[in-house]
Amino acid sequence: MSTIIVGTPVITGLGELFKAHGLSKKTVLLFDEHTRKLFGDELLKRLHHEDFQLKELVVPAREASKSFSVAYKLYGSMIEADVDRSWNLMAVGGGVVGDLGGFIAASYFRGIPVIQLPTTLLAMTDSSIGGKVAINHPLGKNLIGFFHSPELVLIDPSYLASLPLREIYAGMAEVVKYGFIADEPLFSFLDLHFNDITALQEPYLTEAVKKSAFIKDEVVTKDFRETDGLRATLNFGHTFAHGLEKLAEYRHLRHGEAVTIGMVCALFLSHNLGYLDRQSLERGLTLLQKFRFPKGLLKRRFLDIDRDQLLESMFSDKKKLNKKLRFVLLKKIGEAFLLEDNIDDQQVLKAIEEAQAQLSPVNLR
Repeated sequence: MSTIIVGTPVITGLGELFKAHGLSKKTVLLFDEHTRKLFGDELLKRLHHEDFQLKELVVPAREASKSFSVAYKLYGSMIEADVDRSWNLMAVGGGVVGDLGGFIAASYFRGIPVIQLPTTLLAMTDSSIGGKVAINHPLGKNLIGFFHSPELVLIDPSYLASLPLREIYAGMAEVVKYGFIADEPLFSFLDLHFNDITALQEPYLTEAVKKSAFIKDEVVTKDFRETDGLRATLNFGHTFAHGLEKLAEYRHLRHGEAVTIGMVCALFLSHNLGYLDRQSLERGLTLLQKFRFPKGLLKRRFLDIDRDQLLESMFSDKKKLNKKLRFVLLKKIGEAFLLEDNIDDQQVLKAIEEAQAQLSPVNLR
């Protein structure tokens, strides 16, 4: 279980915080080009003021940075700087930096502590928490990695002011997911205050971030290595989503955008298989209709795609087991379960078709 701190400014007093958690003041700071420009100077100033010994690393701000080649270069920079196992690594950024930083920390000197300082809504509420860290392979996303829990997750909702609206919507997909799978009151709160949260209005934003982060941490604590199916419920909508991401070459579709579409598909599949009643289906679809996609993206990346091609792409997803697709479905709003039985392909194709009919130009902006 990680220590999660939510506050503004969250980087105040890091020296004492590190000491309290047995962390040294020798820290590798990993940024991407954007987070270095936005947050680097202030963070470096504060850490130097508190007598930290630092090694700064910067990677391109793109999914392709989650690769062996980029990791190899970073290992070399750390070795040349005499970074050893007495150091720790702080990942400052979104999911790419968090995953890459966690992967490097888990493998360098057989493991050094990692601290996550997420700067996107998706990272604050999902990817920075739980210790799943990975890099990509051309044949699939996040296939090579470790379980390596962060010692600290430092969340400052004020960082979100730097994000374009597209990234806020992408992050909201993971926030909404927690309402679907584990917390009906959170679902109702998000339905009522969706526009407040996407406009970064307080106290709604911090409330949504806190609830999401602690739900993720609670689930992970109970099932860290995904052995009893509980942690797998965090993947609601993701089997469809990762198929969509692969078709989009991991470039043209944000993860959260794919998850939003995937949750629509999963709602229809849950209902069609007899698990979710019609009223709950409609409630779920109403909330997901609040999401907006860039003009043309939804049409090109989902509405116009071939359903059979998407199904084939889903079989490359790591959510499958023994060549069978595994789906997280809902029994009701706030209660999810993992279904590992063989599901007829026609049922999956039908859910995709219904989702394509449900999502429309009204979701474009």
